[in-house]
Amino acid sequence: MKRMIENIPTSKVRSIAMGLVEVYGSVAPAKLLKSPFSGKDCVYYRYEIDEMRTDNKGHSYWVTIKREEASTPFFLSDETGRVLIHPSGAKIDIKMDSRFESGIGHDPPAQVLSFLKVKRIAHDSFIGFNKHMRYTEWFIAPGDKLYVMGTAGESRSGVLGARHTENIVIKKGENDRTFYVADKSEKEILSSLRWKIYLGILGGTALVVGSLAFLIFGMQAGILI
Repeated sequence: MKRMIENIPTSKVRSIAMGLVEVYGSVAPAKLLKSPFSGKDCVYYRYEIDEMRTDNKGHSYWVTIKREEASTPFFLSDETGRVLIHPSGAKIDIKMDSRFESGIGHDPPAQVLSFLKVKRIAHDSFIGFNKHMRYTEWFIAPGDKLYVMGTAGESRSGVLGARHTENIVIKKGENDRTFYVADKSEKEILSSLRWKIYLGILGGTALVVGSLAFLIFGMQAGILI
């Protein structure tokens, strides 16, 4: 992914060519969704509902009991125009927007309660006390800055037709399945990827060193015995 991002130049909307492209701009909605827990306008959301549980040894841990995502096509605009984005099938890499918790003596927010009722998810136990639960959501809102790498092709719907780029859609390609959406600039994405590579190398090195130390210790212990 890192090499691909480095090798493909970021295109202005007016200069988009057919095929694999990357663009950066602001979200302009064609249709709006509502984020499930905070009720914000958005074009994409993902949420998770986690419940705190305890094993027979008294250790507590989170269990995800529900997760979903939803999206709607939107425009990405820069100073040269706008292009349609079909986010279905994309790897969405965005920061967490909100997190709420509930527990004994602490009810979920009203918006979360309404959502739980619609989804028929109980936030309280059979004796009436609130369970310890966590509600997390991520969403893409109008005006958010996005980096998009995907396959540009002709939009069959011929959206609006005011500009030629509005008859182009960026989506997951049939042959090239690279489709990545992030709320970071290209520079920030590459910096994050470099850190992951460095940490992976350090982790691998530590594992090798630890394995060698264990092997040497084992051999020495065998000789002493």
